[in-house]
Amino acid sequence: MASLTIKEALKHASNSLHDSDTSELDSEVLLAYLLKKNRSYLRAWPDRNLSTEELDAYQQLIEQRKSGQPIAYLTGEREFWSRPFIVSPDVLIPRPDTELLIDITQQKFTPSQAFSILDLGTGSGAIAITLALEFPNALVTAVDSSAKALAIANKNSQRLNSHKVGFIHSDWFKQVPTQAFDLIVSNPPYICQTDPHLLDGDVRFEPNSALIAMDQGLLDIKNIISNAPVYLKPNGILLFEHGYQQGKPIKSLLELLGFKSIEQFQDIQGHTRATLGKKP
Repeated sequence: MASLTIKEALKHASNSLHDSDTSELDSEVLLAYLLKKNRSYLRAWPDRNLSTEELDAYQQLIEQRKSGQPIAYLTGEREFWSRPFIVSPDVLIPRPDTELLIDITQQKFTPSQAFSILDLGTGSGAIAITLALEFPNALVTAVDSSAKALAIANKNSQRLNSHKVGFIHSDWFKQVPTQAFDLIVSNPPYICQTDPHLLDGDVRFEPNSALIAMDQGLLDIKNIISNAPVYLKPNGILLFEHGYQQGKPIKSLLELLGFKSIEQFQDIQGHTRATLGKKP
């Protein structure tokens, strides 16, 4: 490819990504990542010529994006609650919808409150680490069945100076010590294995173990709900994210198992996305 300026390279890349609804943004994010600059630099220096090596590397990134590779996996980073989290194909990419769990926790606990939290299926550690930073007196334990995911979570904990989070390699509750928590929070797998959305977008590249659950997407949620009471203090809270069509069956299951003060919360699109219940 002939020598191009930043402006020309961005235009070329955006045209190449014409199938993406975010082609201009994708082009800017990838070039800024490659140049180790922020996006404002691209606008400040549009006539800067890119080297042959930079253009070649940029074209490789654009080709990977054209194949559907998520931006977060190409850059190795995704923002969550205004903090940068390391991500890899070993973990689910943090999403804005999951920030609802942080918002709900802030509604239920005060910033200086001392309380204990168990995060099940922590993945990148986004939920556990964010809660540890937002609630400096909280004791946070994060669990995941994937050793590779826990390695990423540990890196994020160190990177963001959140040293109070304890990590446990466990399949849900199996290796969790028998202690009681004030809050159990989770973003578990909840997508049905036949869901057509699994063939679209970023989820094609994300770990199935973090996405898919049997029993119409409810198997892991049922496991969490049925075992949570043993690990909750009196009036302890169980809070988790779920699919937008799962609100009614989940509320019924919580009621069946005796959970009280059940609340459901909507995401930014107005869908029921999270449910809370107190220990029966």
